[in-house]
Amino acid sequence: MSPTATLSLDHFLDGGFDLRRQLADHLALEPEELERRLPLATESLAAAHPGAFDPHKAEAFYETAVGTGHLLELAAWHLSSADYIADTLRLQQQFARGQVLDFGGGIGTHALAAAALPEVEAVWFVDLNPENRRFVQARAERFGLQHKLRCFRDLQAPELPSQFDTIVCLDVLEHLNDPSAQLELFGSRMTPSAIALLNWYFFKGFAGEYPFHFDEPELVERFFRTLQTRFLEVFHPLLITTRAYRLL
Repeated sequence: MSPTATLSLDHFLDGGFDLRRQLADHLALEPEELERRLPLATESLAAAHPGAFDPHKAEAFYETAVGTGHLLELAAWHLSSADYIADTLRLQQQFARGQVLDFGGGIGTHALAAAALPEVEAVWFVDLNPENRRFVQARAERFGLQHKLRCFRDLQAPELPSQFDTIVCLDVLEHLNDPSAQLELFGSRMTPSAIALLNWYFFKGFAGEYPFHFDEPELVERFFRTLQTRFLEVFHPLLITTRAYRLL
């Protein structure tokens, strides 16, 4: 069976591209132990957060402190929110082509699905967390997509193309201490006809359940000023928080 057929929307909705088995194998956990940990993953990761830390230490937190906890938290989210994430995959199917950057791609759901699309030449998966990168590389090999999907720590890697035809950055911008600067960087790496798929949630939660999110009013205002001066939204019919943008 081809990767395109294997990584269909139906396959995602039926278990997140075989996520449970792959994660259990990767973490050397028995299936029963994985099922015990998944419902606790979000709370466990939040407990690891030091609270009101120096924003400039956020990068180190995501790169080293969270360890494999981020894999479990993201897996729990993708499995419990499959219908919503399937819509983001539908959106990606509509726009993804050429050289695709998946920035902060987590467990690789979107990177794998993009790599399986015939319109996509290559997927460049960028994530600070080395555990995430190892897991996604293993998943790519499992699906026979290692020739189209490569993993890197950051955008400074010399192997990356200078410009991308598609940028996917989902559930990441609210974790950055300067998301407006990240938008500017995306803009500088987009081809003239490129599309960026973005979402954000600058809110720590009504009960503080999202301690990882930055929510300072000045930061949020700078973000929207940059977004509105550098990008134009491209309409799509899906009722989801993810938006599509092209350069102005």
